[in-house]
Amino acid sequence: MPKKTNLLEDPHGFSISLVLNGLLVGLAAGGTAIFYRLMLNYAENTLFAVIDFTKGNGLLMAVWFLLLILMGILVGRLVAWEGMSSGSGIPQVQGEMKGYLNQNWLRILISKIIGGTLCILGGLSLGREGPSVQLGAMAAKGAAKLTGTTPTKERYMLTCGAGAGLAAAFNAPLAGVMFSLEELQKNFNSSMLVCVISGCAVSDFLSKHFFGLLPVFDFHLHSALPLNNYWLLVLLGLLLGVLGAFYNFVMLKGQDFFNALKMIPPQYRIILPFLLSGIVCYTMPQILAGGHAMIGLLDGQRPAVAVMLMLLIGKFLFSAFCFGSGAPGGIFFPMLVLGAYIGAVFGTVVIDQTGLEPFYMVNFITIAMAGFFTAIVRAPITGILLIAEMTGTFEHFLSLAVVCLISYMTAHLLKSEPIYESLLGRILAKNGLKENEGPEHKILRSFSVGAGSMACGQKIRDIQWPDHCLIVTLQRGEEEIIARGSTIIHPGDTVTALVDENYLGMVTESIQLICGEIQMP
Repeated sequence: MPKKTNLLEDPHGFSISLVLNGLLVGLAAGGTAIFYRLMLNYAENTLFAVIDFTKGNGLLMAVWFLLLILMGILVGRLVAWEGMSSGSGIPQVQGEMKGYLNQNWLRILISKIIGGTLCILGGLSLGREGPSVQLGAMAAKGAAKLTGTTPTKERYMLTCGAGAGLAAAFNAPLAGVMFSLEELQKNFNSSMLVCVISGCAVSDFLSKHFFGLLPVFDFHLHSALPLNNYWLLVLLGLLLGVLGAFYNFVMLKGQDFFNALKMIPPQYRIILPFLLSGIVCYTMPQILAGGHAMIGLLDGQRPAVAVMLMLLIGKFLFSAFCFGSGAPGGIFFPMLVLGAYIGAVFGTVVIDQTGLEPFYMVNFITIAMAGFFTAIVRAPITGILLIAEMTGTFEHFLSLAVVCLISYMTAHLLKSEPIYESLLGRILAKNGLKENEGPEHKILRSFSVGAGSMACGQKIRDIQWPDHCLIVTLQRGEEEIIARGSTIIHPGDTVTALVDENYLGMVTESIQLICGEIQMP
């Protein structure tokens, strides 16, 4: 039997190359995310030390407010210098994956690390996980540029770097793998999976070396919720879906509020959340920064429902105000904290009214985190895996799945767009759809064909493919098929297209619609 060869690359050599690239990316992205995490940990510890030192002393408090203003000015200047460092960073990575954006990896690394550290030092309610995704992707892009890899492999490395960044941020490698594929790439082809797993494994190893083996949230569940109580999970899923849709609405309105402040130059608007943080420092310090202090309150003797509701509302409003300003920081961790508190309030009421054992409180807390994340981001598999890794068991997979699916459907029925897609749309509207400059480059992109899609059962020549692309191969199991006009596409096939980089975004979305990777709105 003649040896099978790929039209474009030797498949075995390509696979080995992807593994090696993944290992390289894991070192670069993981190392960058770890450094960022260390800086933010130091900044948060310093913040609370400053609060304790200055509290009750009018002069020292005035000096701290002055420092907050200076930090706001510096962060604003950094964002003005590199606009793509604003906010979470995940929408920017999505935009680059789709071909709409071309970020300057070095400027983003500098601006994001310094700006993000100052934001946490100033107490802004922002997370490190979204920025870690962007930092990981940009570290991977830098590695790709420095090693002179092909544009196709560079896309693989960006996806790998994003997953590795999240894996290092959470000590959760499976969640990192799934997030990069489910949310960023929206493609589960085997080549991509090999690269991402390699990078996330290396990144997780490095992270555990610095931060230990425990995940960020170390919740220990006593036992799974009895099946006869699953009606409670249905109620919780509905509640999380509604609140998730409301969360997305308010976050976008927060951006609208700051955009409407025409009298203040954009680079100085970031001063406002720093000033508000100064007030929060001495009135409700638990809601500062990412929310680790709030999570600590749920460990052991929990506050009363009224106190938890006050912290929940305060954290929610403060997060919306901080994020709306465009400060470099994410919403990933704060949204998990909010989900935990929704679960804690729900669990407290349910346990008091139904007589459930109190140890089921942890179940409601962790499950609500996954459900709230799913309603907001619309990535249920990532949400389930993230919480499963945090609890260290898949015993609660069924209850997680029930809540995540119900919250997913509820948010969808309320016509709430996934938050990162909404944010990407705003970035593109603000900056315009800029085509890449320079000579044409061709990039290979792979798309999975879903059952019931427009492509399924059709001949290649009968499908109206977008301009600026060429269908070159079909992967069907272990068989690689040369694409001809008469070739019939089957469900489960992987279609490989050669795409002009200048039209990558448009072509990618068109083929995703044809193959069923995304649905028509």
